[in-house]
Parts: sequence; structure tokens; C-alpha cells
Amino acid sequence: MIELKGMAWNHMRGFTSVVATAQRFEELNPDIRVTWEKRSLQAFADASLEELSAEYDLLVMDHPHVALAAEDSLLLPYDKYVSAEFLNDQAAHSVGHSHPSYHFNGQQWTLAIDAATPIATWREDLLQKHALTVPQTWEELLSMASTGKVGFAAIPIDLLMHSYMFCHAHGSALFQNQETFAETEALEHAIENLKQLVSLCDPIFQTLNPIQVAEKMSRSDDTSYCPFGYGYSNYSRMGYANHLLKAGDIVSYLGQPLCSALGGAGLGISSSTKHPQACMDYAAFTASPATQQGVFFEAGGQPGHRQAWESDHINQQTNDFFKDTLPALDRAILRPQYHGYMHFQDHASPVIHDGITGKQSVATTIEKMNAIFRESLNK
Repeated sequence: MIELKGMAWNHMRGFTSVVATAQRFEELNPDIRVTWEKRSLQAFADASLEELSAEYDLLVMDHPHVALAAEDSLLLPYDKYVSAEFLNDQAAHSVGHSHPSYHFNGQQWTLAIDAATPIATWREDLLQKHALTVPQTWEELLSMASTGKVGFAAIPIDLLMHSYMFCHAHGSALFQNQETFAETEALEHAIENLKQLVSLCDPIFQTLNPIQVAEKMSRSDDTSYCPFGYGYSNYSRMGYANHLLKAGDIVSYLGQPLCSALGGAGLGISSSTKHPQACMDYAAFTASPATQQGVFFEAGGQPGHRQAWESDHINQQTNDFFKDTLPALDRAILRPQYHGYMHFQDHASPVIHDGITGKQSVATTIEKMNAIFRESLNK
């Protein structure tokens, strides 16, 4: 019996989905057993990839870790273990840039089994009750927020991701020079915009991650609309939560739809595994279009294969979550690929949070963030 161990995060989207594929894979391959463990979303994000790769065969991870994983030889490249035909299908059916986000130095380091980006969600019953309509522009969003019916995840990491979105909207290239990670004027606009929106929302949202916001919206009637948060299709499935969330595209800003920062999760294979081919076979099974549209989705997963997102059957079960948010996924922007990026993300997040929540000036915030960026180039 080949024993494989994996690490995922503690939500049905991230955990029961892979547990189900592991069970089915074992039924088809009785000599291979895959056991999954889980961590909280924050512990999952904070964990050292080096430590996890030493302990686990299979790792669910996000794309900003790929450069570090590849350059430090923490993962095995898929190109040596699965067919070019399979990888070509994955590329052809990528949701936005999900598949290429795990490609680095000419090799594929992770399979995009899950796709996500910040999208909008709302309670249709509450909008109707309060005579509100889904905002289409930034100005309409601020107007709704002034009624106290808007909330979104405003913890440090999410505010950093949203700052990328506004910098991009102002035409700033990100992480393209050696001194500043974004153009100063664009970053000023990003901070001021988010500062304005945060000031109109209940301070509780400064402590909530996207899962907690979705739980709050589906359990209570305090919040009618979330303008941008990493999407969880579970809350758009009948019977999952007390109240169904409707999901859709995010608002326009300066006349153009905002482009949020791509998230999602990929399945990587630790370079320390003693059973590389068994890991690769299981990963390919999990990422296959049949599994993605079947066992993976049915067990609470949010697929990374485009056929699942375009499936009428899946959309019927999720209040059209996938069809209605796919445009946001297709235009989502990528975080950079360089070895020290995670140093920037980890250390810049609390800094921009302090700036947006008024604990320090915008100028000080930008100065600190650029200093962290320069440090990250040497990590």
C-alpha cells in the first residue's frame, strides 16, 4: 500500500473536495491511499512552504508561492510525469490565467484544481426589501455603502489585493522596476479609494476574511452587498447556508470594469515524496475535466477546469455562480513571480491596512511599502 499525505485548508471548498477525490481515486487504485489534513485559512496562508513540503506529499497552494517553490526545488514539475496532451488540455481550459499562473521557468509546477478571484455577492431578498439595486459603478457602490448595507473583507491581505486592483485601474504597472512596486499616484488613489469605502462599512469587517464575510451575509440580515471578495460558490448552493448569496461581476471604475487579483488554488507535489508517480496520477485525476465536474464539485469544490465553469448542470446548482462571475475571472490580474514576493506580501499587508484604516498617513504607508518591496528583491 502506497500512503500519501496532503495538506489543504479548512473549508468545504478546500478540504472535502480533495477528500472526495482521494476516496474515489483509492477505489480505482486500491494500492494507493491519500489522506488529507487541513489548517485554518490564515494558518494555511502563513505556513512555511519549505516545512510543508518536507512533511507532506501533496500541497494545495496559491500561485505566488510558485517561484520560491521552483527555485528552492520544493516541488516536482508536472512536465516530467504527465503527458503533454494532458497539460495542453489544462492550458486550453484554464479559467482566466489560473493554469499559466503556476508555470515558471518553462515548467508547470502546480495544477489549477480551483479558481477564484474577488467578485461581488449579495442577498437578493435584502436588496428587494430595502429597495436597492445591484450597483454597477464605483459611485453607485459608495452610495449604497452610505446606507450601512455594504461590507467586505478588509483584513490586511485582502486590502493589499484590492490595492493592486485599483493601481491597475489607474494604469500602473505593478512590480516592474527596482524602486517602487507601483506608481505613487496610482497607489495614492488606491489607498484613498479603499479608505473611503472602509469608512462607510462596519469596523467588524476589518477583522473578517472572505469566508467569514460570506458566513455573516448568509446567517444575518445586516449586510446586503459585498462589492469584492474572493468567491466561494458554496454560499450560492441551495441548502448550504441559511440564506442564498447571488454572485456576479464587480463594479466599473473610471468607465472600465475593475480587474481583481487572481486567487484560487493549485495542487503541487513535494520534491521530498517517495512516490512521485502516484502523486502525479492522483493530481491528474483530480484536475481532469470529468472529476472536476463530478466528484470534486459535488463534494463542495470550486473547479479550476473551464468546462466545469461553463456547465449548465453546475450553474443550475449554484444560482449561476460560475457563469455570472467568469468574466471577472477571465480579466483577473496576476501577482508577480519572483523569489522574494511572499516577503513583500506578508510584510506589506499590515502596512497598507494601517494606512487604509487611518493609523498612519498615506505618504508613510507608501514609503514603508516601497521599502519592503526593495527588501523583497534580495530575498
